[in-house]
Amino acid sequence: MWRSLRAALGLVRLLMHLVHGVWTVRRSFPRWSNAQREDAVQRWAQAGLRILGIELQVGGAAPCPGPVLLVANHISWVDILVLHALRHCRFVSKSEVKHWPVMGGLATAAGTLYIERESRRDAMRVVHHMAESLQAGEVVAVFPEGTTSDGTGVLPFHANLLQAAIVVQSPVQPVALTYLDRESGTITQAAAYVGDDSLLGSLWRLLRAGGVVVKLTLGAAQTAQGRDRRQMARDLAQAVTDLRQP
Repeated sequence: MWRSLRAALGLVRLLMHLVHGVWTVRRSFPRWSNAQREDAVQRWAQAGLRILGIELQVGGAAPCPGPVLLVANHISWVDILVLHALRHCRFVSKSEVKHWPVMGGLATAAGTLYIERESRRDAMRVVHHMAESLQAGEVVAVFPEGTTSDGTGVLPFHANLLQAAIVVQSPVQPVALTYLDRESGTITQAAAYVGDDSLLGSLWRLLRAGGVVVKLTLGAAQTAQGRDRRQMARDLAQAVTDLRQP
């Protein structure tokens, strides 16, 4: 009973937080500088994690300044909040996100690049825009697994989007995400968003869990150094796997 009540209160707080985000985007973003927008996105994401009852723990190497491509394993829609809470970055996301109620508008305002995952031609377009962003000194983030997992391992990385970093010789920094139960310290499925999960169902499960820690571990940045994108994808997947080890 208490967990459901706590989750309901959290849901109300989150809805208010979303409304505040939409209001900020519409009223303030048009007159703010890029730096002000990026700071607002980071602070909004940090507040969102607190509402969800998620504690962010950052470890490993220091975040690289832009230009840099962040590559992370993918467990949940919450991953986007987690990386934004660390620093503002431009995400590459599936095109469906653009049409999500409320969240789609917020993602677009944060600079998300959308990709039609089944279209090879669209992947080339997105790689071009990623390269432009990296050349402009920005931080770009991708989930090369291409889908979410249950968080117990790392799926093989798709190589296509890594081409942008290779073309402009940008550093690539691996990032490992692990969601843990705060009390037991073991991997939790509370934040997972896989299979037939609905966004609302995933959100409700997370709010009821109450007490989740997300470990964000950064690895050393690397450049292609003669590797093609497929070899680089294999090496980065292994790097993320190694970072997730206790």
